[in-house]
Amino acid sequence: MTLLEINALTLRIGAAEILHDVSLAVEAGRITAVIGESGSGKSMTAYCVNQLLPRGAVAGGQVVFDGQDMLVLDEPALCQIRGRDIGMVFQEPLSALNPVQTIGAQVAETVLIHRAAKKPEAMRIARETLNRVGLPEGEFPLNRYPHELSGGQRQRVVIAMAIALRPKLLIADEPTTALDVTTQAQIMALLKRLVVEDGMGLLLISHDLGVVAGVADHIVIMQTGRVVEQGATADIFKHMQHPYTKALFKASSHVPERAARPADTPILEVRDLIRDYTLPRTSLLGAAPKFRAVSGVSFTLSKGESLGLVGESGCGKSTLTRAILGLEAIQGGSISINGVAVTAGHAVPRALRRNMQVVFQDPYGSFNPRHKVSRLVAEPFHLLDDPPKGAARQAAITHALEAVGMQAADSDKYIHEFSGGQRQRIAIARALIIKPELIILDEAVSALDVSIRAQILDLLAELQSRLGLSYLFISHDLGVVRAITDRVLVMKAGQIVENGKTEDIFNNPTHPYTQALLAAAPKLEEMIK
Repeated sequence: MTLLEINALTLRIGAAEILHDVSLAVEAGRITAVIGESGSGKSMTAYCVNQLLPRGAVAGGQVVFDGQDMLVLDEPALCQIRGRDIGMVFQEPLSALNPVQTIGAQVAETVLIHRAAKKPEAMRIARETLNRVGLPEGEFPLNRYPHELSGGQRQRVVIAMAIALRPKLLIADEPTTALDVTTQAQIMALLKRLVVEDGMGLLLISHDLGVVAGVADHIVIMQTGRVVEQGATADIFKHMQHPYTKALFKASSHVPERAARPADTPILEVRDLIRDYTLPRTSLLGAAPKFRAVSGVSFTLSKGESLGLVGESGCGKSTLTRAILGLEAIQGGSISINGVAVTAGHAVPRALRRNMQVVFQDPYGSFNPRHKVSRLVAEPFHLLDDPPKGAARQAAITHALEAVGMQAADSDKYIHEFSGGQRQRIAIARALIIKPELIILDEAVSALDVSIRAQILDLLAELQSRLGLSYLFISHDLGVVRAITDRVLVMKAGQIVENGKTEDIFNNPTHPYTQALLAAAPKLEEMIK
């Protein structure tokens, strides 16, 4: 049975034409995935279903849900449908949740708003729904707050909010983008199970073909506001016709050409590193308990080498990174940079700190939006004893921007004027400007479209070859790690459980945890066989 049918949908916001003649359908008990890069119109198509559009938006065509055209309904009628008959799961769970309300109250809110039950019954429904999404009562009581949960657990709460009243249609907008591979696989399996159990339709929005490959029944490919190809999932993968679909698949499995070869000289040596956190006291007289986030970690990174660091959220990757950068103190072990050791109780000297720079996952969040690019890129100059001034400073900024494929004129713009890929290039320029030897890339391509991700990987490979850079590449995307690294470290519960050459790890993993990570990773190549 067809639950949602979109026919010749158009959307205009002001003078901008956003959607052009979009047509697709979602059947009850089936999953339709809409794939495309940023700006393709996939999210705006989903928002048209619920009529969650910005002021001034004008939509045309038909959006027929359960026999009603959503485009002609007034706001009170739409409010009766939203949350009750159509649920919505957003990309960033922390933004979708209220930080000062408990998870029980937030799941029960939908029930109360639609007057489906009084508060005691609404809380019972909330408890039952949280159990359904894998948050059992013993571990996740209703009085927990969002900040007490991991990213995957928060996403489960958002899903619970969306399905509390067992809607006929669920819209999931990039529900797994920021999650590690095993959590990503769990969330997709959860969504698929809910579709089967409740017989609802699922409209799944994603920029990643690999994420939807194993769950979607029907795939719709969008480019610049138009549907360029659609069909059954198996047919799309085996008989893709449109050049854009082929380009998306090629970019998803892109491997950059890497000419750099690691030297025998180590640039970074970590020995028996320990990082503890003090937890709240559990008694008045007893000592405060400690949590060991990094436990006896040791590894070496050579000059010119790319070293991958993979593991699930909470395994200690970010804590280890902050310790290497000197942003957090260590309680044991040592960190050596170019043979100069930093031990517990000592800060990383500025002379060593300037040899390391970092590129973060969210380039927009890592920049001050009030400053122009020239000031943002020049921020690392504070690590220099004699930073350049005047014309020399501007020349250094221009050189850094041009090294990553940007223009000198971009230095006079603000960060909001650039796309996500351009922002990440600017973040790399900032890391390069003081000519470090080591760059730590912390999920630096995770949030990018596949084609932009391929461009950034090519850029990183080219910069490494030309400048002799060393990379510590932290990512939950195993495909990216395989494409860009020479060796891989696998981290679990604060410890390195496997270490070896990249191809050896991917082809013959020995640790059960590594095997589980690789099994959870989507494998596009298998879909076209």
